[in-house]
Amino acid sequence: MTITKLPQADTPTYTHRIDTDEVRPRFDALVEELAHAVFSVDAIATGLNTSLDTVGTIVRSVPSHEGRLLERGIAMLTGFNPDLVVLTQNIRLPVSKAAVELVEMNRPAQYRSLTLDADCSGRKSYAPDLIVLNRKTHVAHVVEVKRSLNSYETSRITDLKTRMLAASLIVPDLLYKEHRRLVAEDVRVVILNAENQRTDIEGGVWPLSHLDHLLEVTGAGEMMKSLQQAFRDRIEQNWKQALQSVSGGIEGRGVSAAAASPTQANDTPATAGSDTDPPPDGIVRFGFARIPIARTG
Repeated sequence: MTITKLPQADTPTYTHRIDTDEVRPRFDALVEELAHAVFSVDAIATGLNTSLDTVGTIVRSVPSHEGRLLERGIAMLTGFNPDLVVLTQNIRLPVSKAAVELVEMNRPAQYRSLTLDADCSGRKSYAPDLIVLNRKTHVAHVVEVKRSLNSYETSRITDLKTRMLAASLIVPDLLYKEHRRLVAEDVRVVILNAENQRTDIEGGVWPLSHLDHLLEVTGAGEMMKSLQQAFRDRIEQNWKQALQSVSGGIEGRGVSAAAASPTQANDTPATAGSDTDPPPDGIVRFGFARIPIARTG
């Protein structure tokens, strides 16, 4: 897997932009909430005073909490594009044997027009972190958010992409039946790698900095990087204070009480197509996420 950079001339500009003044307080509250849950000064100090196993448990939980932070942050930023509907909770897509065989044994062009019934059963399933649908373009993205792919072998990434493509075959039927007649005519899968390494733009592995293109919102990628850094800085700050507390330098002080959790995007009903919208009757396309064609508007 190689690192691919977009030429500057190919980078489109978007009508929608991130309002930093609006997002910053919400991101601060999100960092406060997740950091206080497990990584408060008192919790870390207690771990340091207990055992190495307890400390190890705290450290090992950092990636999962950071992954949750990124998912919720992206869901917040989708609100800056009024054409987007985002699904974030309780998404479980069946992965049937037939779907896997379609993906493994055929080129994408040979199954792009096929859709599978959302009610089909399978021993395996796949739960994406997000499904983002643009109601205007009818493009749906099945999104997997990874804090890092450094520990992933190539075969493991390939297997993940196969499951994502196989699961995406039921997305049009799922959106139409279970989410207010939402219509998807083009379903694309993308893995967002927050470390911006081991990217494969054509193969559906994007750096987090390309979030602008996924949401069609200028500044989304940079805003997410600042959220990630703020979370890491808070944990490091709490860790240093806990060490000082344990060593007797200062009294352990926890971070302020957890701020009220900002409303997640899924908690607010999104305006979707009415029940009278006609069902999708055109060709539904599937494949990896693609960078939009440059435009000047």
